[in-house]
Amino acid sequence: MQPERIVAQEIEIASVAKGTLARMLTVPGTITLDPGRVARVPGRVEGTVTQMRKRLGDLVTPGEVVAVLDSREVADAKSEYLTAQVTVDLQRTSYERQQILWAKKSTAELQYLQARATFQEADLKLGLARQKLVALNLDPAQVVKAAKQESAPNVGVSTLREYEIRSLINGRVIERRVDVGTLVGRQGDPSDLYTVADLTVVWVELAVPTADLETIEEGQAAVIASGTESGKRGDGRIIFISPLVDPNTRSARVVAEIDNKTMIWRPGAVVTASIVVEQEPVDVLVPRAALQTVGGERVVFVRTSGGFQKRIVTTGRSDDQYVEITSGLSAGEQIAVKNTFLLKAELGKGENG
Repeated sequence: MQPERIVAQEIEIASVAKGTLARMLTVPGTITLDPGRVARVPGRVEGTVTQMRKRLGDLVTPGEVVAVLDSREVADAKSEYLTAQVTVDLQRTSYERQQILWAKKSTAELQYLQARATFQEADLKLGLARQKLVALNLDPAQVVKAAKQESAPNVGVSTLREYEIRSLINGRVIERRVDVGTLVGRQGDPSDLYTVADLTVVWVELAVPTADLETIEEGQAAVIASGTESGKRGDGRIIFISPLVDPNTRSARVVAEIDNKTMIWRPGAVVTASIVVEQEPVDVLVPRAALQTVGGERVVFVRTSGGFQKRIVTTGRSDDQYVEITSGLSAGEQIAVKNTFLLKAELGKGENG
């Protein structure tokens, strides 16, 4: 068989090597969100939604503004801080003047002490106003900067009442709970604007019967399969085994984690998980697809300079994907591992001819 024909018929070739057979425990499961990768975006303050900048499915980054509220509560907090800042500046100037006069003995001690107490009180109020801004996730320096910019000539738009809502995590919007004009923050109002989820890693929720729990350990590999015609597969890892057993099902909750950067695993989908519970090393291992039965004997097709040669082999142990070869084949030899049924068909043509 010529190399061009081998390529055209998609016959893959691989070198025979040592390997590991795995004994698997297969259980059904469901793809779920990783709770540690889900964040709700709360309103935080009383107000009215004026902008919703994200739609369902949109990507967001940490700190990105996803919505804007119009809030009297925020306006009051900003005004209180700005007023306290001005008061502190005035009282500081008065206190420093009295301090100089007191040092020169040019003013009464009572006036100096009153100026100091007034300044300290104003500074305390400024600190409390600053804490209120920080509690609202507002930067006091940015509040002052915005106020100065808005006091400039020809600036007619005030942001005093605006409150920007930011995402806490990287992820995708999976729920949009309010619309523009919705009231938030008060009792009975919606508590969240969005739900954001990082779907790059998801969980697989499994229910393992008590009879099999002793074979399961955290850290074990698990092959996740969709069980549909698409044949999606992925490599996961056991991250949690519940110490509790459900008295109704006599099974325990087991969680596997699986990478989902390609976004092929959708939360809610039913899958199967094949957990590797035991591994055995073997000297010669071939894929199941490399084996064919010819005349009642197990054979592989070894690559030669002119094409392929049928080789009778003896098989040993096996798992879902691989078979041990105990005789007839050595490590390092090259064999066909895909579409070998085509080679079997060609062999049949030659023998019949």
